[in-house]
Amino acid sequence: MTLKGKTAVITGSNSGIGLGVARELAKAGADVVLNSFTDRDEDHALAEEIGREFGVKARYIKADMSKGAECRALIEQAGVCDILVNNAGIQFVSPIDEFPIDKWDAIIAINMNSAFHTTAAALPLMRKAGWGRVVNIASAHGLTASPFKSAYVSAKHGVVGMTKVVALETAKEAITANAICPGYVHTPLVDAQIPDTAKKYGMTEQEAIEKVILERQPSKQFATVEQIGGTAVFLCSDAAAQITGTTISVDGGWTAL
Repeated sequence: MTLKGKTAVITGSNSGIGLGVARELAKAGADVVLNSFTDRDEDHALAEEIGREFGVKARYIKADMSKGAECRALIEQAGVCDILVNNAGIQFVSPIDEFPIDKWDAIIAINMNSAFHTTAAALPLMRKAGWGRVVNIASAHGLTASPFKSAYVSAKHGVVGMTKVVALETAKEAITANAICPGYVHTPLVDAQIPDTAKKYGMTEQEAIEKVILERQPSKQFATVEQIGGTAVFLCSDAAAQITGTTISVDGGWTAL
């Protein structure tokens, strides 16, 4: 399975899931465009490192995914976008009657609206190329809900719905749109939460992982960023050419409950 000759734009990809997806796409031969809202030397160095490691073209483009104009500019600056991975996202937890309005607006903008803007800008490029893949990183929370996560759950449900619409609008073309719905994924951000969670509940770190963090994940194991990336590679392959408008859960059985 090779993606040689394709260019992938991955939003929110200088760490975590986005970086894992970018690396797996590059490993499969795709040229990659990394993105985040910062513009540090290390961001550009990270792209250069991926390019050297996998022998592909890799670059970094700064764009703030909370701003629609910058989302569209990211695709314009990329110039080519055969594969679009909408991954950028943030989280905030609060009861709905206390949910800060600015946090709601930011989560909806970054987690959902950005996918609208990038997709709208990328589809003409895909149509011109005669081939395209839209892969939206949704969540188990795009299919189910948890208390205190009203903005995140709403945004991820919206991403799943938008995925279906894009799939229907491109159904007769060589373009597909699908959503990956991860449960808890092992990232540096999650790693940092484990000691505090263990301390809060008076547990060992392993107990905190199984009984608190992965309470709703029946496998009691984190998904890995490589597994999410591998799923994205599969959705970009010829084997998935007739998979469109659907979700693939990578959640250790969470949504089977």
